[in-house]
Amino acid sequence: MGIKIVSTGSYLPDKVLTNFDLEKMVDTSDQWITTRTGIKERRISEGETTSDMAAEAALRALKGRDPNQVELIIVATATPDAFFPSTACKVQAKIENKRAVAFDLSAACTGFIYALYTADSIMRSKGVKRALVIGAERFSKIVNWKDRTTCILFGDGAGAVVLEQSSEEGILGFDLGADGSYGELLAVASVGSNEEPPHYVKMKGNEVFKVAVRTMVESAQRVLEKTGVKPEEVKLLVPHQANVRIINAVAERLGIPTEKIFINLNKYGNTSAASIPIALDEAVREGRAKEGDLVLMVAFGGGFTWGACVARL
Repeated sequence: MGIKIVSTGSYLPDKVLTNFDLEKMVDTSDQWITTRTGIKERRISEGETTSDMAAEAALRALKGRDPNQVELIIVATATPDAFFPSTACKVQAKIENKRAVAFDLSAACTGFIYALYTADSIMRSKGVKRALVIGAERFSKIVNWKDRTTCILFGDGAGAVVLEQSSEEGILGFDLGADGSYGELLAVASVGSNEEPPHYVKMKGNEVFKVAVRTMVESAQRVLEKTGVKPEEVKLLVPHQANVRIINAVAERLGIPTEKIFINLNKYGNTSAASIPIALDEAVREGRAKEGDLVLMVAFGGGFTWGACVARL
Protein backbone atom coordinates (compact mmCIF):
# COMPACT_ATOMS: atom_id res chain seq x y z
CA MET A 1 0.00 0.00 0.00
CA GLY A 2 1.19 3.48 -0.88
CA ILE A 3 0.10 6.93 0.28
CA LYS A 4 -0.34 9.64 -2.31
CA ILE A 5 -1.15 13.35 -2.44
CA VAL A 6 -4.16 13.29 -4.75
CA SER A 7 -5.24 16.93 -4.65
CA THR A 8 -4.40 20.33 -3.21
CA GLY A 9 -6.22 23.52 -2.24
CA SER A 10 -5.50 26.91 -0.69
CA TYR A 11 -7.13 30.06 0.59
CA LEU A 12 -5.73 33.59 0.91
CA PRO A 13 -7.61 36.55 2.39
CA ASP A 14 -8.58 39.32 -0.03
CA LYS A 15 -6.85 42.15 1.84
CA VAL A 16 -3.39 42.94 0.44
CA LEU A 17 -0.86 44.80 2.59
CA THR A 18 2.00 46.08 0.46
CA ASN A 19 5.46 47.24 1.44
CA PHE A 20 4.32 50.77 0.57
CA ASP A 21 1.50 50.40 3.10
CA LEU A 22 4.06 49.36 5.71
CA GLU A 23 6.14 52.46 4.96
CA LYS A 24 3.27 54.45 6.47
CA MET A 25 3.16 52.27 9.60
CA VAL A 26 6.80 51.73 10.60
CA ASP A 27 10.25 53.06 9.73
CA THR A 28 10.95 50.90 6.68
CA SER A 29 10.90 51.01 2.88
CA ASP A 30 9.87 48.84 -0.02
CA GLN A 31 13.50 48.67 -1.16
CA TRP A 32 14.74 47.59 2.26
CA ILE A 33 12.11 44.86 2.64
CA THR A 34 12.46 43.58 -0.93
CA THR A 35 16.27 43.48 -0.84
CA ARG A 36 16.48 41.62 2.44
CA THR A 37 13.49 39.29 2.18
CA GLY A 38 12.09 39.19 -1.36
CA ILE A 39 8.63 40.08 -0.01
CA LYS A 40 6.55 42.72 -1.82
CA GLU A 41 3.14 42.17 -0.21
CA ARG A 42 1.23 39.85 2.09
CA ARG A 43 -2.42 38.92 2.75
CA ILE A 44 -4.12 39.94 5.99
CA SER A 45 -7.28 38.41 7.44
CA GLU A 46 -10.21 40.77 7.88
CA GLY A 47 -12.23 38.62 10.24
CA GLU A 48 -11.49 35.20 8.77
CA THR A 49 -10.39 32.94 11.61
CA THR A 50 -7.70 30.32 11.24
CA SER A 51 -10.40 27.63 11.05
CA ASP A 52 -12.34 29.62 8.43
CA MET A 53 -9.31 29.75 6.17
CA ALA A 54 -8.40 26.13 6.89
CA ALA A 55 -11.92 24.90 6.12
CA GLU A 56 -12.04 26.78 2.82
CA ALA A 57 -8.64 25.40 1.79
CA ALA A 58 -9.85 21.91 2.77
CA LEU A 59 -13.00 22.16 0.66
CA ARG A 60 -10.98 23.39 -2.31
CA ALA A 61 -8.59 20.47 -1.88
CA LEU A 62 -11.46 17.97 -1.68
CA LYS A 63 -12.66 19.16 -5.10
CA GLY A 64 -16.17 17.77 -4.71
CA ARG A 65 -15.25 14.62 -2.81
CA ASP A 66 -17.59 13.70 0.02
CA PRO A 67 -16.15 15.28 3.21
CA ASN A 68 -17.50 12.32 5.21
CA GLN A 69 -15.09 10.03 3.41
CA VAL A 70 -12.25 11.79 5.24
CA GLU A 71 -11.12 9.70 8.22
CA LEU A 72 -8.36 11.94 9.57
CA ILE A 73 -7.94 15.73 9.80
CA ILE A 74 -4.69 17.28 11.01
CA VAL A 75 -4.25 21.04 11.16
CA ALA A 76 -0.73 22.40 11.55
CA THR A 77 -0.92 25.84 13.13
CA ALA A 78 0.75 28.13 15.64
CA THR A 79 -2.28 30.45 15.65
CA PRO A 80 -5.31 28.31 16.55
CA ASP A 81 -8.77 29.79 17.01
CA ALA A 82 -8.73 28.58 20.62
CA PHE A 83 -6.71 26.41 22.98
CA PHE A 84 -9.65 24.01 22.73
CA PRO A 85 -11.56 22.84 20.87
CA SER A 86 -8.83 22.29 18.32
CA THR A 87 -8.85 24.12 15.01
CA ALA A 88 -9.11 20.69 13.36
CA CYS A 89 -12.37 20.01 15.20
CA LYS A 90 -13.69 23.37 14.06
CA VAL A 91 -12.70 22.52 10.48
CA GLN A 92 -14.43 19.16 10.83
CA ALA A 93 -17.68 20.92 11.77
CA LYS A 94 -17.38 23.53 9.03
CA ILE A 95 -16.90 20.96 6.25
CA GLU A 96 -19.70 18.85 7.79
CA ASN A 97 -17.62 15.78 8.51
CA LYS A 98 -18.89 13.42 11.22
CA ARG A 99 -16.37 10.57 11.25
CA ALA A 100 -12.79 11.86 11.20
CA VAL A 101 -10.23 11.81 13.97
CA ALA A 102 -9.26 15.49 14.26
CA PHE A 103 -6.41 17.25 16.06
CA ASP A 104 -3.92 20.11 15.78
CA LEU A 105 -0.14 19.91 15.57
CA SER A 106 2.32 22.66 16.48
CA ALA A 107 5.79 22.81 14.95
CA ALA A 108 5.77 26.43 13.78
CA CYS A 109 6.84 26.85 10.14
CA THR A 110 7.74 23.14 9.86
CA GLY A 111 4.24 22.22 10.99
CA PHE A 112 2.96 21.07 7.61
CA ILE A 113 5.85 18.62 7.10
CA TYR A 114 5.36 17.28 10.63
CA ALA A 115 1.61 16.93 10.00
CA LEU A 116 2.19 15.20 6.67
CA TYR A 117 4.54 12.73 8.38
CA THR A 118 2.00 12.10 11.14
CA ALA A 119 -0.85 11.51 8.70
CA ASP A 120 1.29 9.23 6.53
CA SER A 121 2.30 7.19 9.59
CA ILE A 122 -1.28 6.83 10.85
CA MET A 123 -2.56 5.88 7.41
CA ARG A 124 0.06 3.16 7.02
CA SER A 125 -0.31 1.74 10.51
CA LYS A 126 -4.09 2.00 10.96
CA GLY A 127 -5.41 1.57 7.44
CA VAL A 128 -6.92 5.06 7.13
CA LYS A 129 -7.96 5.52 3.51
CA ARG A 130 -8.30 9.30 3.20
CA ALA A 131 -6.88 12.20 5.21
CA LEU A 132 -6.83 15.99 5.12
CA VAL A 133 -3.57 17.68 6.08
CA ILE A 134 -3.87 21.44 6.47
CA GLY A 135 -1.48 24.26 7.29
CA ALA A 136 -3.27 27.43 8.40
CA GLU A 137 -2.07 30.61 10.08
CA ARG A 138 -3.29 34.04 11.17
CA PHE A 139 0.06 35.56 12.09
CA SER A 140 -1.31 39.09 11.74
CA LYS A 141 -2.74 38.54 15.24
CA ILE A 142 0.62 37.78 16.89
CA VAL A 143 2.98 40.27 15.24
CA ASN A 144 3.74 43.62 16.80
CA TRP A 145 2.79 46.12 14.09
CA LYS A 146 5.23 48.60 15.62
CA ASP A 147 8.19 46.22 15.31
CA ARG A 148 9.65 46.73 11.86
CA THR A 149 11.92 43.68 12.17
CA THR A 150 9.01 41.22 12.32
CA CYS A 151 5.78 42.84 11.08
CA ILE A 152 7.15 43.04 7.53
CA LEU A 153 7.63 39.28 7.30
CA PHE A 154 4.36 37.51 7.96
CA GLY A 155 1.00 36.97 6.26
CA ASP A 156 -2.19 34.97 6.70
CA GLY A 157 -3.54 32.03 4.72
CA ALA A 158 -4.15 28.30 4.53
CA GLY A 159 -3.22 25.37 2.31
CA ALA A 160 -4.38 21.76 2.28
CA VAL A 161 -3.70 18.41 0.68
CA VAL A 162 -5.80 15.26 0.44
CA LEU A 163 -3.93 12.02 1.08
CA GLU A 164 -5.30 8.67 -0.08
CA GLN A 165 -4.22 5.06 -0.08
CA SER A 166 -2.86 4.14 -3.49
CA SER A 167 -1.48 1.18 -5.38
CA GLU A 168 1.42 3.48 -6.27
CA GLU A 169 3.81 4.98 -3.75
CA GLY A 170 3.51 8.77 -3.61
CA ILE A 171 5.06 9.77 -0.29
CA LEU A 172 8.57 8.40 -0.65
CA GLY A 173 10.17 9.51 2.60
CA PHE A 174 10.76 12.07 5.33
CA ASP A 175 13.49 13.57 7.44
CA LEU A 176 12.50 15.44 10.61
CA GLY A 177 14.42 17.02 13.45
CA ALA A 178 14.37 19.52 16.30
CA ASP A 179 16.73 21.30 18.67
CA GLY A 180 15.04 23.06 21.56
CA SER A 181 18.25 24.75 22.68
CA TYR A 182 17.65 27.34 19.95
CA GLY A 183 14.10 28.05 21.14
CA GLU A 184 14.57 31.63 22.30
CA LEU A 185 15.85 32.79 18.90
CA LEU A 186 12.34 32.59 17.39
CA ALA A 187 9.42 32.47 19.77
CA VAL A 188 5.99 33.65 20.86
CA ALA A 189 5.14 33.26 24.54
CA SER A 190 1.69 32.18 25.71
CA VAL A 191 -0.43 31.78 28.83
CA GLY A 192 1.64 28.95 30.29
CA SER A 193 4.74 31.13 30.46
CA ASN A 194 5.67 33.77 33.02
CA GLU A 195 5.81 36.44 30.31
CA GLU A 196 3.13 39.07 30.63
CA PRO A 197 0.87 39.70 27.61
CA PRO A 198 0.61 40.91 24.94
CA HIS A 199 2.52 38.05 23.35
CA TYR A 200 4.18 38.81 20.01
CA VAL A 201 6.66 37.15 17.67
CA LYS A 202 10.24 37.75 18.76
CA MET A 203 13.13 36.86 16.49
CA LYS A 204 16.89 37.19 16.31
CA GLY A 205 17.12 37.26 12.55
CA ASN A 206 20.84 36.82 11.89
CA GLU A 207 21.14 33.74 14.08
CA VAL A 208 17.93 32.26 12.67
CA PHE A 209 19.18 32.72 9.10
CA LYS A 210 22.37 30.73 9.68
CA VAL A 211 20.68 27.78 11.38
CA ALA A 212 17.79 27.78 8.88
CA VAL A 213 20.07 27.37 5.86
CA ARG A 214 22.19 24.67 7.49
CA THR A 215 19.34 22.56 8.82
CA MET A 216 17.22 22.81 5.66
CA VAL A 217 20.16 21.76 3.48
CA GLU A 218 21.09 18.85 5.76
CA SER A 219 17.49 17.67 6.09
CA ALA A 220 16.96 17.79 2.33
CA GLN A 221 20.19 15.90 1.73
CA ARG A 222 19.22 13.19 4.20
CA VAL A 223 15.75 12.64 2.71
CA LEU A 224 17.20 12.48 -0.81
CA GLU A 225 19.70 9.89 0.38
CA LYS A 226 17.01 7.88 2.21
CA THR A 227 14.76 7.78 -0.85
CA GLY A 228 17.53 7.25 -3.41
CA VAL A 229 16.54 10.38 -5.31
CA LYS A 230 19.27 12.49 -6.91
CA PRO A 231 18.98 16.31 -6.83
CA GLU A 232 18.79 16.39 -10.63
CA GLU A 233 15.75 14.10 -10.52
CA VAL A 234 13.77 16.61 -8.46
CA LYS A 235 11.23 18.32 -10.70
CA LEU A 236 10.40 21.08 -8.24
CA LEU A 237 11.75 22.32 -4.92
CA VAL A 238 8.91 23.68 -2.75
CA PRO A 239 10.61 25.28 0.26
CA HIS A 240 9.13 27.08 3.24
CA GLN A 241 8.58 30.64 2.07
CA ALA A 242 10.42 32.67 4.71
CA ASN A 243 13.13 34.63 2.94
CA VAL A 244 14.33 34.54 -0.66
CA ARG A 245 17.96 34.60 0.45
CA ILE A 246 17.44 31.49 2.58
CA ILE A 247 15.66 29.74 -0.31
CA ASN A 248 18.38 30.59 -2.83
CA ALA A 249 21.17 29.56 -0.45
CA VAL A 250 19.49 26.20 0.20
CA ALA A 251 18.89 25.53 -3.50
CA GLU A 252 22.46 26.45 -4.39
CA ARG A 253 23.94 24.09 -1.81
CA LEU A 254 21.66 21.29 -2.99
CA GLY A 255 22.61 21.90 -6.63
CA ILE A 256 19.04 22.66 -7.69
CA PRO A 257 18.80 25.33 -10.41
CA THR A 258 16.66 28.44 -10.10
CA GLU A 259 14.09 27.27 -12.66
CA LYS A 260 13.27 24.30 -10.39
CA ILE A 261 12.49 26.43 -7.31
CA PHE A 262 8.94 27.52 -6.54
CA ILE A 263 8.77 30.93 -4.88
CA ASN A 264 5.65 32.92 -4.05
CA LEU A 265 6.67 34.73 -0.86
CA ASN A 266 6.83 37.94 -2.89
CA LYS A 267 3.00 37.84 -2.91
CA TYR A 268 2.19 36.28 0.45
CA GLY A 269 5.14 36.73 2.82
CA ASN A 270 5.84 34.07 5.42
CA THR A 271 2.61 32.19 6.17
CA SER A 272 4.39 29.78 8.54
CA ALA A 273 2.85 26.27 8.46
CA ALA A 274 0.63 27.30 5.54
CA SER A 275 3.46 28.31 3.22
CA ILE A 276 4.35 24.92 1.71
CA PRO A 277 0.78 23.71 1.03
CA ILE A 278 -0.14 27.13 -0.43
CA ALA A 279 2.95 27.00 -2.66
CA LEU A 280 2.30 23.39 -3.66
CA ASP A 281 -1.28 24.18 -4.62
CA GLU A 282 -0.18 27.19 -6.67
CA ALA A 283 2.52 25.12 -8.38
CA VAL A 284 -0.06 22.47 -9.31
CA ARG A 285 -2.53 25.06 -10.65
CA GLU A 286 0.23 26.74 -12.69
CA GLY A 287 1.30 23.42 -14.18
CA ARG A 288 4.74 23.51 -12.60
CA ALA A 289 4.04 20.36 -10.58
CA LYS A 290 2.23 17.60 -12.47
CA GLU A 291 1.21 14.02 -11.85
CA GLY A 292 4.29 11.82 -11.71
CA ASP A 293 6.67 14.67 -10.83
CA LEU A 294 9.12 14.32 -7.95
CA VAL A 295 8.71 17.20 -5.51
CA LEU A 296 11.06 18.05 -2.65
CA MET A 297 9.48 19.98 0.23
CA VAL A 298 11.69 21.37 2.99
CA ALA A 299 11.01 23.65 5.94
CA PHE A 300 12.46 25.21 9.05
CA GLY A 301 10.65 26.80 12.00
CA GLY A 302 10.65 27.92 15.60
CA GLY A 303 11.61 25.28 18.11
CA PHE A 304 13.90 24.98 16.27
CA THR A 305 12.28 22.39 14.04
CA TRP A 306 13.06 21.27 10.52
CA GLY A 307 11.87 18.68 8.05
CA ALA A 308 11.87 17.51 4.46
CA CYS A 309 9.72 15.22 2.33
CA VAL A 310 10.08 13.72 -1.13
CA ALA A 311 6.80 12.97 -2.86
CA ARG A 312 5.79 11.79 -6.31
CA LEU A 313 2.57 13.50 -7.30
